[in-house]
Amino acid sequence: MPEDRIAGATDAGVAAGPAGPAGAAPAAVRLRTPRERARAQTVADIIRLGREHLALHGAAALSLRAVARDLGVVSSAVYRYVESREELLTLLLIDAYNELGDAVDAAVGAVPEEDFGGRFAALGGAVRDWALREPSRYALLFGSPVPGYQAPAERTTGPGTRVITALIGILDGAFRAGRLAATGRRGPAMAAGLAGDLAKIRAEFGLAVPDDLLARGTLAWTSLFGAVSFEVFGQYGPGTFTAREELFGHHLAVLADVAGLPAAGTAR
Repeated sequence: MPEDRIAGATDAGVAAGPAGPAGAAPAAVRLRTPRERARAQTVADIIRLGREHLALHGAAALSLRAVARDLGVVSSAVYRYVESREELLTLLLIDAYNELGDAVDAAVGAVPEEDFGGRFAALGGAVRDWALREPSRYALLFGSPVPGYQAPAERTTGPGTRVITALIGILDGAFRAGRLAATGRRGPAMAAGLAGDLAKIRAEFGLAVPDDLLARGTLAWTSLFGAVSFEVFGQYGPGTFTAREELFGHHLAVLADVAGLPAAGTAR
């Protein structure tokens, strides 16, 4: 539910007030009193209006004063709930990342665990569907940086890495099941610096995937979002491709092959 995601975003640093610790306790624990519930509802309303303003005016023009006007309160009252425009942007980021992550998790979870190619296709399709449904929020996440704003890594890294974490899980699960293998020519030699980066990723996530396949998976990840961004931001032009869904499906099949995944529907 959207309200659940917003509650999660408020709990990541707002429900306890601007001075409260980020993510100190689950929302269900913290929102025990009528006052706490009323505060959370007000923050949820601010985020909802922030979404609307984002769609109408873009992230660079987002204004807490304008949100306050639509909320029907003076601007000074809004600052008791969301301390700055930057804080509102952070809440909108967390909210959007989590909604995208929820969509991906639901799509991947609907495919049998052993159908690794099908799970990758479901992941890619969920990203595209959400991006086309929420272009302004996708732009906030993956478009041009908002001038003067720096997202706080301690609050946005977790939500922001949910999709790549899901993809890594598919790749690693396929490798451990003996279903992930590079096809065609051997990949280029791995430079020492890149090999070191891949080793750190493997250690951080507890992966068994070797360097070449992990690098291929990275290419699949970046290419997936590149294809989605091309479509969302109108880079194909109005008449170049009319069968956009079929084109994206072809891209996913190619990327699955590059990553070494089996074809969708070939579970065993």
